[in-house]
Amino acid sequence: MPQPPRPSSSSLFRRKPMDAAPEDSGLKRVLGPATLVALGVGATIGAGLFSLTGIAAGDNAGPAVTLSYIIAAIACGFAGLCYSELAGMIPVAGSAYSYAYVTMGELIAWIIGWDLVLEYAVGAATVSVSWSGYVTSLLAGWGIHLPARFTASPFQTVHLADGSTASGIANVPAAFIIILVSLLLIRGTSASAKVNAVIVALKLSVIAAFIGFGIPWIDTANYHPFIPPNEGTFGHFGFSGVMRAAGTIFFAYIGFDALSTAAQETRNPKRDIPIGILGSLAICALAYVTFSFVLTGIVNYADMAGDPAPVATAIDRTHITWLQIAIKFGIIGGFTSVLLMLLLGQSRVFFAMSRDGLLPALFSRTHARFHTPWLSNLFFMVLTGLLAAFLPIAELGHMTSIGTLLAFIIVCVGVLVLRRQAPDAERKFRVAGGPIIPLAGILSCLVVMVSLDGLTWLRLFVWLGIGLGVYFLYGRQKSRLAGAD
Repeated sequence: MPQPPRPSSSSLFRRKPMDAAPEDSGLKRVLGPATLVALGVGATIGAGLFSLTGIAAGDNAGPAVTLSYIIAAIACGFAGLCYSELAGMIPVAGSAYSYAYVTMGELIAWIIGWDLVLEYAVGAATVSVSWSGYVTSLLAGWGIHLPARFTASPFQTVHLADGSTASGIANVPAAFIIILVSLLLIRGTSASAKVNAVIVALKLSVIAAFIGFGIPWIDTANYHPFIPPNEGTFGHFGFSGVMRAAGTIFFAYIGFDALSTAAQETRNPKRDIPIGILGSLAICALAYVTFSFVLTGIVNYADMAGDPAPVATAIDRTHITWLQIAIKFGIIGGFTSVLLMLLLGQSRVFFAMSRDGLLPALFSRTHARFHTPWLSNLFFMVLTGLLAAFLPIAELGHMTSIGTLLAFIIVCVGVLVLRRQAPDAERKFRVAGGPIIPLAGILSCLVVMVSLDGLTWLRLFVWLGIGLGVYFLYGRQKSRLAGAD
């Protein structure tokens, strides 16, 4: 019988064996393949579909944003396939952190675990601010006006009812939804999954309604030219614009990787995690391509440049009042399900790191009744709630993207490393084509990372520097593998 790679005892690059997962993690195994697909769709379809489509079409690709979604789906699919192979071999909580611990050692695992805070916690704060904006808009349409200064951070300027301007105090709705979702997660993964399933069904129904009712309003003239000629600058239409748009809307696919953080709450993780990842990616890609095709048919791409709500603009042209309200509910529901998976993923990554001794035990302490890492949920409820309420999260949006892309690259590298370390180990799912797909995943993610601005890179290095300080002062000495040195 093939043996897994032996753990390394090198101080910084000591590795865990693939069979190091504890028999009893304290978490309930309640998730099946259908639930995982629903969670993946819920985590993925959100701000990207409803906001980035119009931005990418109006500024970069025109109607060819549909092609951009296909290109991004292919690139993201490379990472998804690699996640599936590793999830089948290493069915433990922690996602890219756990995979890196087995393949590349403790230091790389710590870096990626710390990096994932940018994807999950900062990402959740960003989404909650968007959630707040749409809820505020929906309530205003019903004549309910929330105090403007309590829907914005202190770094934002708001317009008051008397026409004057003032600085915000705190984004209370954003903090409220963080608290609500965190309490739901503490209540239990099964209950959270049921709520998510309802939201996903509503969201997909709204998308289907937009497509179905929107098709008669398509003006085929809006598709000409399908790829607008380049304006002389890279990324502004032409083929380079299609590629730039693919980089922009690539982040619309972020979320599926959070499924792998729930491996220890899945009944048959070696089979069900790959199904959940690839199934949710396929559904989201189909929804994105179809949705963007209808959207650019209803509204000319030039009219979407600078429009913060292109979907609302499109649906307003149908003059179907109930559909306009339904779309807003769908968007709010989309944001809510994304928050659910981001906060779930964050608590499970720190759960795994705590179980390994790299973080204090409170992050892996489970509730006696609900069997969830409730203290970890509470910690990130406070941290993410404060970020959402008091900081201009929009300026940190790229941090979420660069953190996610780094995680994707490490997962793709992990597949190549593990094939070399343990070529005969059992693989419930194996990416075909040898090293081609993992290398394609690494290259595509690097291309997108390079396109991000220098300030984003600087923030990443500063954040990772803080994390390394925590590791060398605490994690390295407390690690469960420290005794092997």
